[in-house]
Amino acid sequence: MKRLHSFILKSFLGPLAFTFFICMFVLLMQFLWRYIDELVGKGLEWTVIAEFLFYVSATLVPMALPLAILLASIMTFGNMGENYELTAMKAAGISLQRIMQPLTTLVVIISISAFFFANYVMPVASLKTTSLLIDIKNQKPELILKEGIFTNDLPNFSIKVDDIDKETGMMHKILIYDHREGRGNTNVTVADSGTMVTSPDKKNMALTLYSGNMYQEVKTKSRRDKKHPSRRIKFQEYKTNVPLRSTELKRGSEDRYSKNYRMLNLKQLVHSEDSLQGKLQNEKKRLVTGLLARHYFKKESKSMRKDSLKSQDLSAKTLNVDSLFKSATITKQLTSVSSALSFARKARETVSRKEGDLLVQEKWIKKFSNEWHRKFTLPFACLIFFFIGAPLGAIIRKGGLGMPVIVSVLFFIFYYIISMTGERFAKELVLPPAIGMWISSLIILPLGIVLTYKATTDSAVFNIENYIDFFKKINPAKFFKKKNA
Repeated sequence: MKRLHSFILKSFLGPLAFTFFICMFVLLMQFLWRYIDELVGKGLEWTVIAEFLFYVSATLVPMALPLAILLASIMTFGNMGENYELTAMKAAGISLQRIMQPLTTLVVIISISAFFFANYVMPVASLKTTSLLIDIKNQKPELILKEGIFTNDLPNFSIKVDDIDKETGMMHKILIYDHREGRGNTNVTVADSGTMVTSPDKKNMALTLYSGNMYQEVKTKSRRDKKHPSRRIKFQEYKTNVPLRSTELKRGSEDRYSKNYRMLNLKQLVHSEDSLQGKLQNEKKRLVTGLLARHYFKKESKSMRKDSLKSQDLSAKTLNVDSLFKSATITKQLTSVSSALSFARKARETVSRKEGDLLVQEKWIKKFSNEWHRKFTLPFACLIFFFIGAPLGAIIRKGGLGMPVIVSVLFFIFYYIISMTGERFAKELVLPPAIGMWISSLIILPLGIVLTYKATTDSAVFNIENYIDFFKKINPAKFFKKKNA
């Protein structure tokens, strides 16, 4: 490896790793902020949380990697331009394309790796993330007592505590509704103070109450008995054990979501789309056959068949509908028209109802095609952003995290908005998947070509000093003097 290539690669790999982890951290924090309510208070072990964050991080790579390449390329070439290293290389007869050659090879390798990652790793990570997130959502929260609020986390108990001593854990003014008998609020306990201690195995809770009363409604033999006998028990100290819900996370089967389009690779996507498309076509054929059988070719009644046989030649293969209708009586004509209208309305209702169902199925099938194209848009986006960032950094000639971050974020937001818009149009069947999923790349690609050309020709299109000098040359006084003359 040439020394120059080694220098350029070292200058690029450091910012790439730094920006990639920064982007991953920001996106991960955004994800946690969105699902923080589902994770807090579930008593999850740190291994489960670490596993969940690992899978989530894998699903965020498609957004973080292109942005990191864009930002790292701008920073690398901006630093070299700011330190006059690009100028020295060009003075030695080295073109910008030759300077970008080792990084181009590296980005191509990264793009190919990103394709295999999107095809083989992303489906597994999405499946693990979805399955684990649903299991966490279904996990019952830990027992957390809040002052002045009823807590229903204990099985068959509803507890309210007015005051809790943070240091000793002593609770004051306790109100407990015991629903273990399943007869409503028939067992109420009021205590001046008490403590709750969880057993080491976290299966039971020792409840100790002091200075209180227990009010119990006695169960009668007949429900029609209007008398409601009750008893009151006064105690100085009362102890009981309350069973707790299992705090272990129950892991469900991952097969529940394995047929989702995000959990499939290219081969599985094609197979699933063909299978669903075949089912859709069969359903359309059944709809047409049913409409013809039920609402178009109706069987004649015996009386109508006799009348038609009398008025038509038996050897005729087809019936003249108009003559048959005119030969009938007014009553039969009105009955026929009424029946035809009824059949037409039923057919219209059937078509309208089935049209909505078929449209939903067609949109679902298109999602498989969209996901197929997404496998290729990720590596292509990495290439495009490199050919935007590298020449843009050479033009701007500013390193660090100031100007490069601003420019990178603006370009990425522009690309992301177009990408989401095209994907939405593809999902709503406004655009074909091949256009909707690739429209952002097709719009950004000419920009990369133009920037590479401008950087090769040493364009000063982003040089602010040139614009300042241009406006300084304009003399407003001289302009108004000519106008008045």
